[in-house]
Amino acid sequence: MVVRIVTDSASDLPQSRADELGIEIVPLTIRFGDEEFVDRVELTNEEFWRKVATSPVLPETAAPAPGAFEERFRALAAAGADAVVCINLSSRLSGTMQSAQLAATNVAAEIPVRVLDSQSVSLGLGSQCIAAQALAADAADLDTIAEAVTERAAHTRLFGALDTLEHLRRGGRIGGAQAMLGSVLSIKPIISISDGVVHEAGKVRTRSKSLVHLAQKLADATSPAGVFVFHAQAPDIEEFLDQLGKIVPRESIEVGNIGPVIGTHGGPRTMGLGWVEAD
Repeated sequence: MVVRIVTDSASDLPQSRADELGIEIVPLTIRFGDEEFVDRVELTNEEFWRKVATSPVLPETAAPAPGAFEERFRALAAAGADAVVCINLSSRLSGTMQSAQLAATNVAAEIPVRVLDSQSVSLGLGSQCIAAQALAADAADLDTIAEAVTERAAHTRLFGALDTLEHLRRGGRIGGAQAMLGSVLSIKPIISISDGVVHEAGKVRTRSKSLVHLAQKLADATSPAGVFVFHAQAPDIEEFLDQLGKIVPRESIEVGNIGPVIGTHGGPRTMGLGWVEAD
């Protein structure tokens, strides 16, 4: 059985890596006021962060239309796929998964599509896609892959150190971190993504302390595997990796760049850390 993996651009998988693995990426749309750009197609990471630095308005995101997923599903069927597993950005943070579900219904007569909620963002989502693709490459069937992804999603831990909550607040994705807003000017917020929702996970007063706090989360983990770090033009990424290298082998850490979708809501200099609890 040939099973193909589809995701969205909130996965922050580098396009070259996705192409190498055969993972299909459906892009979201980024808006700066009246300007609209298709992620990865009309806007690169570098262009996005330049616009964030100069634009008088904060960016916004829009989910892909169901037709964008339909087109991709049908193309994979035409290319010989027997089934598709589509893993998406947390359904509690975006309408992207709903678009994929509608598209799956519309193509059901042509190809079975299993749409899964990653309950995560950035490389938390991307790492699920990589794991799913590894199973697909070993000729696992649709049910086996879907069950493995669902299990991995339940055991994924993800934390982020932000410079400000303003991007989350303006984008309406602040969730359980709402209580931190009153002291936003005097703290560096630490958030977690749990059950697909943003939660408060700590607050400290300096950037350096926020990264120490993140590293301690990993140090306190019971059985961390598949550790990954993702960042938004963080100038201190190497120093952070050095900190983590005292906890797990640095060469085992997957490092990625935050793209426009997650960058819109996290803001510049966001540092993210995640892993899968092995037990």
